[in-house]
Amino acid sequence: MTYHPKSEFLRVIIERGFLADCTNLQELDDALNKGMVTAYIGYDATAKSLHVGHLLNIMLLRWFQKTGNKPITLMGGGTTKVGDPSFRSDERPLLGPEQIDENIAGMQQVFDRYLDYADAGNTPSSSEAVGQNNLALMRNNAEWLDSLNYLDFLRDIGRHFSVNRMLSFESVKSRLDREQSLSFLEFNYMILQAYDFLELNRRYDCLLQMGGSDQWGNIVNGIDLTRRVLDNEIYGLTTPLLTTSDGRKMGKSQGGAVWLNSEMLSPYEFWQFWRNTTDADTGRFLKLYTDLPVEECERLGALEGSEINEAKIILANEVTTLLHGAEAAQAAEATAREVFEKGGVGDDLPTVDLAASDIGDGISIVQLFVKSGLADSGKAAKRLFAEGGAKVNDEDHKDAGLLVTADMLKEPMKLSAGKKRHALVVCKG
Repeated sequence: MTYHPKSEFLRVIIERGFLADCTNLQELDDALNKGMVTAYIGYDATAKSLHVGHLLNIMLLRWFQKTGNKPITLMGGGTTKVGDPSFRSDERPLLGPEQIDENIAGMQQVFDRYLDYADAGNTPSSSEAVGQNNLALMRNNAEWLDSLNYLDFLRDIGRHFSVNRMLSFESVKSRLDREQSLSFLEFNYMILQAYDFLELNRRYDCLLQMGGSDQWGNIVNGIDLTRRVLDNEIYGLTTPLLTTSDGRKMGKSQGGAVWLNSEMLSPYEFWQFWRNTTDADTGRFLKLYTDLPVEECERLGALEGSEINEAKIILANEVTTLLHGAEAAQAAEATAREVFEKGGVGDDLPTVDLAASDIGDGISIVQLFVKSGLADSGKAAKRLFAEGGAKVNDEDHKDAGLLVTADMLKEPMKLSAGKKRHALVVCKG
C-alpha cells in the first residue's frame, strides 16, 4: 500500500524520489504536520570540498527548509578524527585539527549556497528567536566530543551498546566477512555518531536524522541511545544510494570526483558533467537536483531525440546556478555552444597554464592529456589515442609520441577527449 503523507515535506520528497526508508513514517508525518521540526545531516571533514555524491542530501536539507522546517548541518570536527568505517575496505587516513578546520571552511562555502543560515547576516536578536524560526544552523560535533571524559563516557553511554548488535550491522559485518581489519578506533565511530543525535536532541530538540542508506545502522543506534538516555522519541530517514542508468556510482566522472568547490573543479566542468547526463537519467536528476516543479521535470525528461539535449542544458543550467550562480551557468553554456556547435575554443574551458621552464625541450602530449584531467593516467591517454578518441586543435590525432614545445604553444592548444570533454594548454613564457 502506498503511503500518502499529510506533511508538505514528505509529500515533496516522496514525489521527487528522495525517500529510501524511514524508521516510523506515520509518526514523523504527524510531527511534521504539527509544526516546525528540526533535522540534521552529518558531514565528516575528510576533504577540502564536498562532491556531487553529497548533493542529493544537501538538496534534501534544502527542501526541508523550503517546507518550513529547521535544518542543521553538523560538521564532523570530532568524528573526522576517528573516521567512518561504513562499507570501507580500509581505515581512513587520520587528519590533524588544522586540516580538519580547513576542510570545514571549504565545505561551508557550498552549504551557504543552498541553505539560509541564522549566522549569515540575518541572525535574530536572541538564541530563543533562533529556535523559533527555520533558519539553518551549522554546528561542529567537536563542541561536545573533544571534551568527553573517557571513563564517564564509557559508564554513561557505552553501557547502552551491545557489541553483538554492533557486529551485526551490515557496514561492519561486510568488512569482517572479508577478513579485513577493523580497528578499535573505527569501531567507536558508530557510538560517537549516536551520541551526536543524543546531543542535538538535547540541545536543539532535533527530532530527525537524515542521511544516505549506508548510514541506516548509525542512525538507528542514535535513535536507540536517545530513547534509553532521554526517553525521547526521535526518527531516522534515508535517501537511496544513487547509480546512473548505466550502473555507475553517481558523482564519478572519467576525470575523478566531481567536486563542488570551484577551485577544485571549474563551473564549466561542473556544468559539463550535468550536460553529459544520459537520456534515461535526465528526468530523474531534474527532480532530485533542481527546484523545478515536478510536472516540468517529467515533461523535460520525456523528450526524445535532439530535444532531450535541450532538457540536459536546462538541467546543467539549473544545477550550476544553485551552486555557482546564474552568471557562471550562462558562461558555461556559452562556452559549450562555442566549442560544440561552432568548433571554437571558448573562454571558460579548463586551462593548464605552463611556464617555459615546465616544458623545457618538450613535454609529451600524453602528459598534457593527464595534466588537463582528460585522462586519469598515461596508460589511459595512450589508449585514447589508439582508439581515435583524441583531438588536438579539433584535428584527429593518433601520435601519442608527440613532443610539444614552447613554440607550439604560442597560441592556446585545444585538447579533446571524445566529443564532449575539452581543455586548453597555455604557455605563459
